Amino acid sequence: MSSDKGGLYIMRDDDDDEQWIRPTPAGAAIVDAVLTQTDLSEDELSNIHSYVDRDELRTVLEDETADPLTFAVEGHDVTVAHGGEITVEN
Repeated sequence: MSSDKGGLYIMRDDDDDEQWIRPTPAGAAIVDAVLTQTDLSEDELSNIHSYVDRDELRTVLEDETADPLTFAVEGHDVTVAHGGEITVEN
């Protein structure tokens, strides 16, 4: 999902008991996933777009026929799929 201003967003469920869905900047969602699933700290991650091409990420998020995009972040494989699913593997 993107905004008219060119920002990339992923729709995420809120963590509380309410069933709200909110747009989250794609970079923030990716950083959150990496921090949650690894022992990395936020200080160890630079701008997420230094790891992934913004145009390739935009294609995956906007084109439902696009293949998932996998890229490396500090030794971990991060995969983003069209629906905004993010997986992180060692």
